[in-house]
Amino acid sequence: MTASTGTMNVAMTTAIVGVGSTRQGELPGRSANDIAAEAIALALDDAGLAKDDVDGLITCRNLTGRSGIDEQVGQLLGLNPAYSATLDYGTGNFSLHLGVMAIAAGLANTVVLAYGTNQRSQRVNFGNTVGGGAEFAAAAGLVHVAGPAALAFRRHQHLYGTTEEQLGWVSVAQREWAQLNPLSVFRNRMTIDDYLSAPYIAEPLRRPDLTMVSDGGAALVLTRADRAVDCAKQPVHVAGMAERTALRGYQNPDNLMRPWLSDTARDLWSNTGIGPQDIDALYVQDATSVWVLQMLEAYGFCDQGDAGPFLQEGHTRPGGRLPVNTNGGQLSESYLWGWLHLCEAVRQLRGECGDRQISSPIYALDCSSHDFLKAAATLLAVTS
Repeated sequence: MTASTGTMNVAMTTAIVGVGSTRQGELPGRSANDIAAEAIALALDDAGLAKDDVDGLITCRNLTGRSGIDEQVGQLLGLNPAYSATLDYGTGNFSLHLGVMAIAAGLANTVVLAYGTNQRSQRVNFGNTVGGGAEFAAAAGLVHVAGPAALAFRRHQHLYGTTEEQLGWVSVAQREWAQLNPLSVFRNRMTIDDYLSAPYIAEPLRRPDLTMVSDGGAALVLTRADRAVDCAKQPVHVAGMAERTALRGYQNPDNLMRPWLSDTARDLWSNTGIGPQDIDALYVQDATSVWVLQMLEAYGFCDQGDAGPFLQEGHTRPGGRLPVNTNGGQLSESYLWGWLHLCEAVRQLRGECGDRQISSPIYALDCSSHDFLKAAATLLAVTS
């Protein structure tokens, strides 16, 4: 039995016309909803729109109590949209896909998507299991994503001989990108020797392999493609999207390797006619560095088992042939459930990234996953 599948032909029917991101790191004295509202205001300003232009609102419940629901954020902003919803696990891709579907169904024309959190200043405890089968994971001592991710890397090592140094180039490359990004929380230089000398958190994963909890907010403005031409910035079109679930968890064969990621990739490529060779920038929601290693292989950027050498050869670093997480990713920019990856992808495609800008990008791919339970991918494109 295979995991369930979800694809939708949305090529160029919707476009992201505004992005907004707040300061990241620690924002004491501010509520999560207030931070989300700031991000929305920034995104609307970026799009050249007012809140009265919005008829859809999608928010993402965060981990600081009951904050982040649409009813709260809508009231704070004075919005009364025709359509609204809140996703319990609404990382950037999953929220974006819901927004695309709402527009395709005629429920809204212009949708704001937002996430805000004060999880760092509130000292939220991330030492908890998440997702299906949590009680069984806890019984095995796996109360944080670091544990199963460490097991997944051990599995990769066993199958392909991947080394810790090769994995370390994920964190080092993203730190190099982060040094070019003023928004990044971590901008200090890190060499591969620095990485290898860092202490283990869950062996073989070190401190740089895992995200640091942050406060911050991000928002997107999504609208129908025919309306996008009237907005202030160059529209970035949603050229394709795909989702897969693996809700049976470890009942699925070799679930540590997350083979259903490859199914997601196959759905996306076959649905769009685009392939990995066409991608100018790749964004991976990197709760751990292991996710980058796995997704390079799953989406066909290198052969199965070859991600270690691919990373060590420097292909994902600044100047490499496949820029990955040019914002620094969650490992160096900020931990914001993948929302900042979408903001960065849009800014790169619009040519707004200054010292870290890549040359004339047309396609960006954003890949995300909910640990060992589900995956989502979005293909973004600009037209001349």
